[in-house]
Amino acid sequence: MASAFLRNSSLRQICYSFNSRSLSSRFHSLPEKSLQNTPPSTSPYELLRAFSANSRFLCTNTPNPGVSQSPGSNVNAAVQPGASAQGGSENKNDGGQSSGGSENTQQQGKSIRGGPVSWMSFFLLFCTGVGLVYYYDREKKRHIEGLNKASTAVKQGPSVGKAAIGGPFNLIDHNGKAVTEKDFLGKWNLFYFGFTHCPDICPDELIKLASAIDKMKAKSGLEVVPVFISVDPERDTVEQVREYVKEFHPKLIGLTGSPEEVKKTARAYRVYYMKTEEEGSDYLVDHSIVMYLMDPNMEFVKFFGKNFDDASLADGVIQEIKQHKKVKA
Repeated sequence: MASAFLRNSSLRQICYSFNSRSLSSRFHSLPEKSLQNTPPSTSPYELLRAFSANSRFLCTNTPNPGVSQSPGSNVNAAVQPGASAQGGSENKNDGGQSSGGSENTQQQGKSIRGGPVSWMSFFLLFCTGVGLVYYYDREKKRHIEGLNKASTAVKQGPSVGKAAIGGPFNLIDHNGKAVTEKDFLGKWNLFYFGFTHCPDICPDELIKLASAIDKMKAKSGLEVVPVFISVDPERDTVEQVREYVKEFHPKLIGLTGSPEEVKKTARAYRVYYMKTEEEGSDYLVDHSIVMYLMDPNMEFVKFFGKNFDDASLADGVIQEIKQHKKVKA
């Protein structure tokens, strides 16, 4: 017992002297009263705990030239023995709260941005798309209208020169009367070249011609004379032509003549014809399928091909006649 007591007393004195010497020499900022007031009865373990706590406090709060201390820091609060553990836990809690506060401050300082696609951006994109589609559609329509106007202007514009179509001829009509081009002066005429033994094309074209003549009369009151000229003079006699033309229209005039006169007339109107599949008296004639519009001076105006039906033929002739009258006026 005595030896144990002496050992504890010696250890207490050594720790006390070491603690006093170390604190007084190294940490001059700590008041000496806080060390001198340490009771002698304190155990060596408590002294060592107080020393470690004071050392940690002083080391962490040592002034640093590069870091400014907050004026509200309490240095003396952690020096008291017995409060070091509580102060450490409070410091830890404060540190956690401080770090959390700094993170919240940083998050609040950041600018809040929306997603990559918002309703406003989607609306603007939609409006832009609608505008582009509208602009493209408008420009397309304007381009088409420009092409239509250009094509119409070319058709209706003044022509440079005239086609070398038409000329004098001497033929016989379906009543056996000799006629020339002068007999058709003063009237609008539609000439068609064919032959009476044609199986399908010539009847179709003459039916179309007769229907167009009636439509022109009904729409505009124009009188246009339909004329059929045979390119098969060997078989198309006057009687044959007379029986043939009256099947289509009462105003249809049929013309035939000698092979030489028919050939001369076809050449003047740039009409092609030739016999094909000749077997005795039974043969066909290949020829141009064209109608020629001639003005009252027997001058060529325009030709109409097989692609015109009766309505488009009538409208085309009416338009050409009206345009011709404007130019002459």
